[in-house]
Order: sequence, then structure tokens, then C-alpha cells
Amino acid sequence: MPEASSSSFLAVAMRHRLAWPLITLLLLLALNTAFNASFLHIEWRDGHLYGSLIDILNRAAPLVLVSLGMTLVIATRGIDISVGAVVAIAAALAAWMIGGAVTPNTSRFPMPLAILAAIGIALLCGLWNGLLVARVGMQPIIATLILMVAGRGIAQLITGGQIITIYYAPFFFLGSGYLFGLPFSLFIVAALFALLYLAITRTALGLFIQAVGINPTAARVAGVQARRLVVGAYAFCGMCAGIAGLLISSNVKSADGNNAGQLLELDAILAVTLGGTALTGGRFSLVGSVIGALIIQTLTYAIYSLGVPPEINLVVKAVVVFLVMLLQSPEFRATVGGWVRRPALGEVRS
Repeated sequence: MPEASSSSFLAVAMRHRLAWPLITLLLLLALNTAFNASFLHIEWRDGHLYGSLIDILNRAAPLVLVSLGMTLVIATRGIDISVGAVVAIAAALAAWMIGGAVTPNTSRFPMPLAILAAIGIALLCGLWNGLLVARVGMQPIIATLILMVAGRGIAQLITGGQIITIYYAPFFFLGSGYLFGLPFSLFIVAALFALLYLAITRTALGLFIQAVGINPTAARVAGVQARRLVVGAYAFCGMCAGIAGLLISSNVKSADGNNAGQLLELDAILAVTLGGTALTGGRFSLVGSVIGALIIQTLTYAIYSLGVPPEINLVVKAVVVFLVMLLQSPEFRATVGGWVRRPALGEVRS
């Protein structure tokens, strides 16, 4: 009886939509540990925790933020491929407002004002996307493609086509500072995740998002403000991209309108889908999106630490993501299971 109950529990656990993402993350951690004995080692140095795991968490923070916003957009049957450009716009505006003065303790504008302005312009970018999708009726990929292209130009106009180097030391705390021994960026991610999770689980927001994603027309008939919800999802996604832009520019101490956030939209979409969110809308998982972002960052760390040539690292990443998505597909697992259970040639069924 205990063996039967444990096997049934394992079968139920494997059917959970977060099972394969968690297994993939654990396998990647095991792979890194196999090739680097000190990978799991964490020590206290210079007043904070130091180690490969801490570095992965810190570098994954911007991707986690963008993935959380992308989760809501995809859950409402949308897509946002402009988040990378929004990251660049927010980073460029913050860097310009803080200024490139060599004196560490001077800033063109107060830093809180620069942060609010960067988040505000990112929020407006998301609002613009949402209005094009929900009010004008554009296809999400076309509506966000407009800002994806124009956003890079806007970021370069802000920076004057140059890389703005930031010398204002207090700004560096956002992306590379530590609080209670942990990277400060993790507290930002945790706060945003907690607020969003509570809103999804403790209010009707999660149910409304699912309803809009499954059938927008039926949701509107049932009284759900579907268009406002879609606009809000895109605005929230833009805000998340703006905060990510602040973390990235703070970490690298500069803003590059051309390269900041490059391909971040693709990583965010991959993270969301790896986490079990359906691209057809309705079904979504915030925890899954966080796990998906950690998978991508851990995979990136493994690729570089194993010395994989840069020209093929994207191919390696694509192959891994492809295999994980196959394993998550119930149709694929059923097909493979049918092949395994099919009797061999000449075998007689009992």
C-alpha cells in the first residue's frame, strides 16, 4: 500500500504543470555543479553573500520582472515584443536625467525624480500598446512591433546616439547594491511578485484575466471590462520593463539605446511559455514564469562557464528550450507513450 500511494503521488506530481520546469532547472543546476565543484558554494564576503547562485539570481532579476508583465499580457491572448525597446527607453531617460557628470555625488535631477520618470515613460509605452490593441483593434504583434522599432530610435534620440556612462554612485545601489547580504534587485522582484500574486489570488483579477484569455467576447457579455483589463495588462508589462531597465543600467553603470534590452522580449516569452503559460491565453502561472526566467539565466551561465563558443550559444539555448517544450506537451508525451507501449513486430498480444 505505501508503495502504491507513493507511486500515485509521483504520477500526480509529474502531471503538475510546474513539474517539468522544476526538473529542468534542477538538471541545469546539477550540470553546472558537475563541471564546477564550487558552483553551489556560497560565502560571506565584503558584507554580503557571494557565489554563483547569488550571481544567477541577481542577473535574472530584470528578466523575471519582464516575464511577470509578459505573463499577464499573454494570459489575455496578447504578446508584447516591444519590452526590449521599453527597457532601452527607460534606461536612457534615467541615465540622461542623472547625467554623466564625473563627480560621483552630483546629478542633473534628483534620483527619485529620474526613477519615477523612467518608470512613468515605460508605463506610457505600455499604455500606448494596450490602447492600440484594445481600442484600435490592432493585432498585438503588429501593435507592439511599432514600438519595438520606434522605441530604439526614441532611446537613441535621448542618448544622442551615444552610450551614456553614469557616475552617480547612489544609482548603482539599484542593480548592484546589497541589503541584508542579498542583492537589492531581489527585494524589488520579491515585492512586485508578492503584490501581483496577492492581486491575482486574493481578488477577482485572476479570474477576470482567465476569462478574457479564454473567451474575450463571453467575458464582456458577463460584465468583465475586458478592454480595460487588456490595457492594464500592457501598461503593467511596460512598467515592469521600465523597472528592469533601471536595474540593467544601474548594474552596467551606463545606458545604450541601441543594445540595452536586446532580445529580452524573446527571453521573456520563452520564460513565460517554459513556465506553463499558454500562448492561446487563459492559463497562466506567475511562479512558472519565475522558474522559466531562472532556467534561461542558469542555462546562459552554463553555456558561458562551459566555454561554449559564442557563435553557437544561441543554438544550444534553442535546442534546450525546444526539448523542454516537447516534454511539457501532453500530446507529445502521449505519442511517445504509445510508441513505447506498442507491441514489437511479431509479438502476440495476450
